Amino acid sequence: MRMDYETLHVERVDEHILVVMFDRPEVRNARNTQMALDQMEVMRALYVDTDGIRVVILTARGDKAFSAGGDLKERKTMSEEDWKRQHAIFEQNVMALRDCPVPVIAAVNGVAYAGGLETALNCDFIYAADHAKFALTEVKLGIMPGCTGTQNLPLAVGERRAKEIILTGEPFTSQQALDWGLVNKVVPYAELMEETLVTARKIAANAPLSILRAKRAISAAKNLDPHTGFQFELEAYNRLIGTDDRVEAINAFNEKRKPNFKGE
Repeated sequence: MRMDYETLHVERVDEHILVVMFDRPEVRNARNTQMALDQMEVMRALYVDTDGIRVVILTARGDKAFSAGGDLKERKTMSEEDWKRQHAIFEQNVMALRDCPVPVIAAVNGVAYAGGLETALNCDFIYAADHAKFALTEVKLGIMPGCTGTQNLPLAVGERRAKEIILTGEPFTSQQALDWGLVNKVVPYAELMEETLVTARKIAANAPLSILRAKRAISAAKNLDPHTGFQFELEAYNRLIGTDDRVEAINAFNEKRKPNFKGE
């Protein structure tokens, strides 16, 4: 897997954990075209071959911003056609993140505004620093959320709260995000990565094929009626019965040892 990118710092911190860090702190990690292309390449590479990666942590350089949203300096000179072409790249970037087969945890280290918040919402769940702030500010810029913000936010906080957040464009705190169900945990900034790694390591220690199929079943549930969703779950479940990892887990339990999962 490629590790050198213009706008990202990518690091394999454990054998099975990949940290992907937005690396434009001088502009509050604003998302330009290159950052979207870089992030999309990482996620598409994992879709083709996880290369032993079992968890991704998506975060950003510095303590100021996870991402302040789209790079408005880059957009200042764009024609309407240029804007649409760039947004098409952003759209494909969204799909690459959503289609990533392994769990992606957002570690929000500062402000997550507009496309920054939408990116976090497209991760599987979110941990946040206690000073982080969130907002979907697009209506203040003559546009609206266009990277699944109107779709994902109501699922996280409810329709009425989502309308208030999106239609006012006003920021809210990490504590409010926790209270409303948008983030899973809030910790001091100095502890954010370690807390996220603790959870990532717990996930990575489990059977990787089980994690992949469970993630897919959960993601599918909101789009399926209960009966069809259950059939989807059962199909995924039955595919795991014949795996070596399932046999290894049962043997390890009976032998009173930790299982050695290989993703087979």
